[in-house]
Amino acid sequence: MSNAQPPVVTASAYLTLHYRLATVDGADIVTTFNGTPATLMLGQGQLAPVLEELLLGLPEGTHKTFDLEPGVGFGPRNPDLVRPVSRATLDANSVPGADYKVGDLVDFAAPGGGRFAGVLRELGETEALFDFNHPLAGQPVRFEVNLISVL
Repeated sequence: MSNAQPPVVTASAYLTLHYRLATVDGADIVTTFNGTPATLMLGQGQLAPVLEELLLGLPEGTHKTFDLEPGVGFGPRNPDLVRPVSRATLDANSVPGADYKVGDLVDFAAPGGGRFAGVLRELGETEALFDFNHPLAGQPVRFEVNLISVL
């Protein structure tokens, strides 16, 4: 069986892989290369759909880097997602005595039970301004992948 083709990634493949998302200047956002590889099933939302699409058709053993244009990986920035939040809401959703600083990522309970996170842009006496865009929205990103196994 030495001439068998390696398995390739399909839309429902089960993968073991190392992956890295980085800014185009090389700063890691998330990486598994320093530790245990990730195992995931495609189509389950564990990777962004655009990243899953890049993997489709790649054979096992592929080590490849993709450069994504601004807005491709995590969508364009939406100015409507920069919203004021009252201090009361902030306090209700934070640990007692939390000392927030501009740039902090704060996790909120959403109406209906979900969670969402925003980056603190300004902190005032009565309200805070949060940016609920994905931190990488509108940014170019580099996606590196090493496909260890494909099932």
